[in-house]
Amino acid sequence: MTISLYDASIPVLKQMLTALSDVLNKAEAHATAKNIDPNAFLQARLYPDMFPLVRQVQIAVDFAKGISSRLAEVELPKYDDTETTFADLQALLTKVLGYIGEFKPEQINGKEGVEIITRPGTPKEKRFSGQAYLLSYGLPQFFFHVTTAYALLRHNGVEVGKRDYMGAY
Repeated sequence: MTISLYDASIPVLKQMLTALSDVLNKAEAHATAKNIDPNAFLQARLYPDMFPLVRQVQIAVDFAKGISSRLAEVELPKYDDTETTFADLQALLTKVLGYIGEFKPEQINGKEGVEIITRPGTPKEKRFSGQAYLLSYGLPQFFFHVTTAYALLRHNGVEVGKRDYMGAY
C-alpha cells in the first residue's frame, strides 16, 4: 500500500489546525469562566527562552502554509504575525485553513523528488527532496509547535486531553 504526498500533508495539517482552533476556543472559554486575563494564556511560555503561545500558533501556521506551498511549488503567502488575541489567532487559523484547503492532490502528488530549499542564500540554507522536506522537516516542525501550544494551555490549567489535541480523524 502506498500513501500519496497529498494524503500525508494536507489532510493532516487541516486536522491538527482545526483541533488547535478548538483547543484555543476551550482556552478562551476557560479564561472567561475563571476570570483570567487572556494574556496570561496568550503570553504563556513553558520556559523563559521559549516562544509564547501566540508565537507557537503563528509558527505552526507558517509551517502549514509553507509545507503546502513548497510541495505545490507556489509562492508562500506572507502574513504579518500581528495577532495578540484569541480572536486574532482564530482569524489566522481560519485564513490558513482556507488557504491549504484550496490545494488539490494533483498539485502535490508526484512532487516527492522536487528540490525544496529553505532559507536560500543564508547560512541556515537547507536542501531537501519534497518527500524528505515533508517527512523529516516540515511535519516534525509543525507538530512541535502545535504540541507546544497544546502543552502551554494544559500546563496552565485548561482542561484538554489527547482527544482535543488529535481533533476529528
